[in-house]
Amino acid sequence: MSIPNEPPITPELVAAHGLSDEEYQKVIELIGREPSFTELGIFSAMWNEHCSYKSSKKWLRTLHTTGARVVHGPGENAGVVDIGEEQVVVFKMESHNHPSFIEPYQGAATGIGGILRDVFTMGARPVAAMNALRFGAPEHRKTRHLVSGVVAGIGGYGNCFGVPTVGGEVEFDARYNGNILVNAFAAGLADKNKIFLSEAKGVGLPVVYLGAKTGRDGVGGATMASAEFDDDIEHKRPTVQVGDPFTEKRLMEATLELMATGAVVAIQDMGAAGLTCSAVEMGAKGGLGIELDLDCVPVREENMTPYEMMLSESQERMLMVLHPEKEAEARAVFEKWELDFATVGLTTNDLRFRILWQGTEVANLPIRELGDEAPEYDREWELPPPPAAPERNLPATDIAEALLALIGSPDLCSRRWVWEQYDTLIQSNSLQLPGGDAGVIRVEGHPKKALAFSSDVTPRYCEADPFEGGKQAVAECWRNLTATGAEPLACSDNLNFGNPEKPQIMGQLVGAIRGIGKACRVLDFPVVSGNVSLYNETNGVGIPPTPTIAGVGLLDDWSKMARIGFAAQGELILLVGAPQNWGTHLSQSQFLNHLHGLSDGPPPPVDLTCEKTTGDFVRALTRKGITSAVHDCSDGGLAVALAEMAMAGDLGATIDPPPGNTPAASFFGEDQSRYLLTIRPQNLESVQALAKAQSISCQLIGTTGGDILKLGDARAISVARLKEAHERWFPRYMGDN
Repeated sequence: MSIPNEPPITPELVAAHGLSDEEYQKVIELIGREPSFTELGIFSAMWNEHCSYKSSKKWLRTLHTTGARVVHGPGENAGVVDIGEEQVVVFKMESHNHPSFIEPYQGAATGIGGILRDVFTMGARPVAAMNALRFGAPEHRKTRHLVSGVVAGIGGYGNCFGVPTVGGEVEFDARYNGNILVNAFAAGLADKNKIFLSEAKGVGLPVVYLGAKTGRDGVGGATMASAEFDDDIEHKRPTVQVGDPFTEKRLMEATLELMATGAVVAIQDMGAAGLTCSAVEMGAKGGLGIELDLDCVPVREENMTPYEMMLSESQERMLMVLHPEKEAEARAVFEKWELDFATVGLTTNDLRFRILWQGTEVANLPIRELGDEAPEYDREWELPPPPAAPERNLPATDIAEALLALIGSPDLCSRRWVWEQYDTLIQSNSLQLPGGDAGVIRVEGHPKKALAFSSDVTPRYCEADPFEGGKQAVAECWRNLTATGAEPLACSDNLNFGNPEKPQIMGQLVGAIRGIGKACRVLDFPVVSGNVSLYNETNGVGIPPTPTIAGVGLLDDWSKMARIGFAAQGELILLVGAPQNWGTHLSQSQFLNHLHGLSDGPPPPVDLTCEKTTGDFVRALTRKGITSAVHDCSDGGLAVALAEMAMAGDLGATIDPPPGNTPAASFFGEDQSRYLLTIRPQNLESVQALAKAQSISCQLIGTTGGDILKLGDARAISVARLKEAHERWFPRYMGDN
């Protein structure tokens, strides 16, 4: 199976492919000989962390993944959830972290392209996108360049493709200096009985290559994404893929048109590890073998080797198993859209993965062991006890000055500079744009139905206590959907961590998954898709644990949807779900972190029973038309939430002095399960009676009106001054003014 000029298999070459000595010995045992260079590359691609989940599979199996609305959970290109009337929403979030740090524009752009393909590969037309971005310290020499490139890449690809970006996150922390995070989410709509899966069926059926030609870009990308960075990071630039959104748009239209012909038996996006992973997954899932003839693969570069063709991650490509009698009809569709359509192989009944090139068999491997039976590790892990609450003697706080400082800080300032570079209105279904609790879009063709989307995680909570942090990420996502009036349906998790071979990092992963699992069970918010991104480290310095949760919710009647802005003068402001003194928990808060340089103590605990009861109560009020505005309390606490409501509604409010003698904790504590509501005065008695009957805290804390925000005894701040402080940081940082 050797090919002229291929390098000999040496221990150094094996190590460069990310395989341990033990894994390489397992390769030899499986195939009974030394692998060829191409076969080594295939094993490297299929057994790396990015494709095999070998460090996390054990724990991912413990997640809550089923529910009354779940049609397809983890294991397919994306999750599928029933939204009624024979329609489903198809969605997933995944990472493109390593490529985006190396080459921010193309790394982020191809991350968007890949997640969109995951959705339309299943027969769904994409209708919404989000992204969760984490960058290094603003003062770091690379941060501004990375922000500019990533945002431009997301906008450049998503805007050209034609999908609205409806929400997301942007945060800064020095721990991301050497390893930024770019997590991309997409959702699409489909008919419930027209979902397409990746499981190959039938022997002797044609395997067809669809889309763009194969080049050398992205060779080894999946292996690169499964290793730490070091000082040679720039040498990895050729492993980053290059995207073309206009080709992707044509690929989507051609694929959906092809699906309507009845020609498709199985279909798979060519994402990580390209042709290798897509072919192996299709065959292994169906209990079949696959034979490929690389001479038939459309290429755009000369003299490509089998190794390069099998490991290329060139974008905008799909692989399909086809009903042979429909081949001519299928080919005509792709020729109409000026895309490649090539029969490159066939399904077999021998569970082998065979690759031919120039008449020579260059690979012959057991397909199941490549895919479903890749190595699985029960890595050593340790989870330190949760930190105790420290004694603090903080100076007296000027509440007004503290609020202005927080809303103008990098993590809490307006993200308008970011999201105004994205097309948020294309498809004409957007009901809520970025900046609120969740993005909301109409379900096209339905007079009332809408979908809500949110993405959330608080890494500093997860680092202090991974279990509580995992719970909180789920709870906040669930809460943000609820705040719009939506019923939370299901979520996708994107688990971003450092090196799992370090017990403390593996402990973070285990603790976070346990917390996510518990929260999803109690809140009935199943995980239906997701991604694990490990080895997010540079020179041994890992990122904070960042298990991002992206959720989808359903509104039966979007005319009763809630927004965060104060809506009218003279309405009453209620704080629901809070302790009697409004807020208590300052440890791990933005207040301590930004204003006092402290990041110690435990994160706020999440009482999931309280979370569920309080959220269900708030949602019921919204659906009855009782609330005029709803907003959850999260980063920055009550004061920041009130400021955001005032700025969104361009309307002031007067807030009573908080109970007790700790106004800083009352206004800036980050206690969980809290919502702010506004209602008309005539509804106060009935709302409080309903809350009392369910043992839910519901406190009247103030009134809307005027053009200032007055927090208790603190100095009043005009809404205009709040807006100026909130909107200033990002444009100045990026050099726009």
